[in-house]
Formats: sequence, C-alpha cells, structure tokens
Amino acid sequence: MTELTVPVTGIAAARKGKPNLLLTLWSRAGLVTRINLTLFVLVLAIAAAASWLAPYDPDAQSLLSRLKPPVGMPGAQASHLLGSDQLGRDLLARTLYGLQLTMAIALIGSLISLAVGTFLGIIAGYVRGWFGGFVMAVVDIQLAIPFTLIALVVIAVFGNSLPVLIVTIGLAGWEVYARVVRAQVLAVSQMPFVEAAIAAGAPHSRVLLKHILPNIVSPIIVVWTMTFSALILAESSLSFLGLGVQPPTATLGSMVGLGRDYLASSPWIALVPAIAIMFVSLQVLLIGDWLRDALDVRLK
Repeated sequence: MTELTVPVTGIAAARKGKPNLLLTLWSRAGLVTRINLTLFVLVLAIAAAASWLAPYDPDAQSLLSRLKPPVGMPGAQASHLLGSDQLGRDLLARTLYGLQLTMAIALIGSLISLAVGTFLGIIAGYVRGWFGGFVMAVVDIQLAIPFTLIALVVIAVFGNSLPVLIVTIGLAGWEVYARVVRAQVLAVSQMPFVEAAIAAGAPHSRVLLKHILPNIVSPIIVVWTMTFSALILAESSLSFLGLGVQPPTATLGSMVGLGRDYLASSPWIALVPAIAIMFVSLQVLLIGDWLRDALDVRLK
C-alpha cells in the first residue's frame, strides 16, 4: 500500500491562509496616503487621551487670563499655548475635549447609520417587491428634506440631550447606506454562486450572511468613511446653531459658535476649533477617496 505524502510547503501555505486586508492595503498605499493614515490615527489617539493631554480643566474660568492670544502673538501667555476665550478658558484644553466629544458623536452616529441603512438596504434588495419599493420611497423622501429641518423637529419634540443628538445625527445618513447596499445586493444576488446556493436549498439567512454580505463589505466601508466626515460637519453645524451639546460642554462646533462674536477682536477663539474641524474632515475624506480606489475591483 502506497503512502500519500503532502509537501511541507503546501501545508505551510494552507495554514498561512489569506493575507490580512489591512496589511495588503497598507502595502499598496502611497506615501501621501500613509501620511494621511498616520495623521488620522494620531488624531484618534489624541482625542482618546484628551483627559491626560489637556493642561487645564476645559470649563475652568479665569477672567484675569481672558482673551489671551496664542503663543507667538503680542500679549500671549506661555501657559495658554493656543490662547484663551472670553471667559479665560484654555483653548487647547477645550479643543482636545471638543475633538473627543465631536468624534465620539460622529462615530456612534455613523455606526447607527451603518446598521440601519445596511439592514434596510439588504432586505430591500433581497426581498424586493413592495417592501423594497417602500424603503426606497422613504429614502427619496428623506433625501428631499433638509437635515436641519429634521433635526429641528426632533429636538423640539424630544429635547436637545446628548442621546437625542446622537440618534438624530445617526439617522441623518442611513439613506445613503440603504441606496448603495440595495444596488449592491441586486447585483450580487444575480451571481451564479448565489443562484446555486438558493437552488441547493440554502436558507435565506445563510445566503445573506455567507454569500451576499461578504461581497458588499468594500462599498459599505467606503460609504462609512464618507458619512463619518459628513456627520462631523453635521454635529458641528448643529452645535454652531445652538441645537447640539449645550454649554459649557465643549464641542468643536459650539466653540466656533461662541467665538463668532469675537472674530474681529479675537479671531483665534473660532479659528482654532474651525481648523480642527477642517483638518479631521479633510483627513477622513482623503482616506475615503483612497479606499474607494483601493477596494474597487474594476480599477484593478
């Protein structure tokens, strides 16, 4: 009787499995993209460590130090690197805490949008029929109504507490996920391997989880990066209008709103958080553009 032998190299290759997606994307990224990714990770780390990095309590007031400019300008104090606001609060501390809260709201809100929009998009694309038409009708209606108007109605009815703000922002972008996911499901569900699984008697849950969902992850990731940046701007806009987190709690948008009355005399009060908003939003958008190209199989 002959013995069957398997080369050791074959076993090693089999154990190795598929390459890690993150490592593959990093190896394909250019220098500029790697810099953007590194800066974004650094921003996330700074936001997470705001309580350790902030030199002062963000709500601590000192009228003797009010309206001090950033270091390098005449009249600046070395103890306030980015200056102070009209109440003498340190802008660096408030920016760090504001960045933490703004990104936390945008992150939780984007996950809510992802969950709601992906679920409805998958069901609408797979079930089709009247349910799919109903979901797309709701999507069209929400796209036709300005988000600010929806936020005004929700806040007027339920108040402007932090949970209400997070849910309101989370429901602001689900329609984008629903539309994209539905289109992807309609395309993937017509693939031969999906039709073969259905013909073999596989339950619908297995078809959705094992065959359709893994093949639409890439566009979902791309949409998430785009909506995350949009939700940062949405939270900042609501806080700027006074509809978001209420003072004295610091968010980047509320800091810009409080500093608009001092643009002529003390522009740094509004410019410091505004630059932070612009920087973070730009980083996320650049990463989203790169992911769209890196994960699009049609460009390979």
